[in-house]
Amino acid sequence: MGVTCVCQVPVTEGKSVQQTVDVLHKKLEQLGAVKQGSFCVDCETYHATGNVTGQPTKLLYVMHNSETPLSCHALFEGGPCLTADGNFDVLMLKLKSHFQNAKAHKVECRGSRYRYCDFLIKVGTVTMSSSGRGISVEVEYCPCVVPGDCWNLMKEFMQTFLGSSVPEWPTVFTSKPEGLYAPADSVDTMNQYLELFNKLRKQPVPGSNVR
Repeated sequence: MGVTCVCQVPVTEGKSVQQTVDVLHKKLEQLGAVKQGSFCVDCETYHATGNVTGQPTKLLYVMHNSETPLSCHALFEGGPCLTADGNFDVLMLKLKSHFQNAKAHKVECRGSRYRYCDFLIKVGTVTMSSSGRGISVEVEYCPCVVPGDCWNLMKEFMQTFLGSSVPEWPTVFTSKPEGLYAPADSVDTMNQYLELFNKLRKQPVPGSNVR
């Protein structure tokens, strides 16, 4: 795994979510990117039960990524985060007296996976309750694990098809004391998706006025 950045792409004014995604696909293909299948990231939200009176309910997010099908990630609100076996969902069923599944809050991101030279690009449609809520773009620069050494290159590449939607410096990079993005940092990639999902949950459904 190389350095990875996940960002939100705004829906183009006057277009739907799918129409904006189609435009991004076209731009990538014009650059010479080759489609290599699809991907999926999903997130289930659980509310902790039996908390001490007066304390806020803690949330647990269980996330899956098609890139790592044999494992999943459990992220507690405010930390910690852990990587678990893919059957962790079965354990959550056994813990239903402690964690209640908020099924209405399930978020899913599906889309196409592209390869361009040393870059892996994933353009996804984020859905919640079967409605499109937004667009995500994940870009991984595979040969490098030091964000500070490759961010300018990544940023320049992302601007070719995202324009001004590229973040200045992803906050997840700042938290790395040694400046390395290692395979274990797949949790950090999930944290980026979780941050995006929580942001989209609070926004109105885009394109609702598009005819």
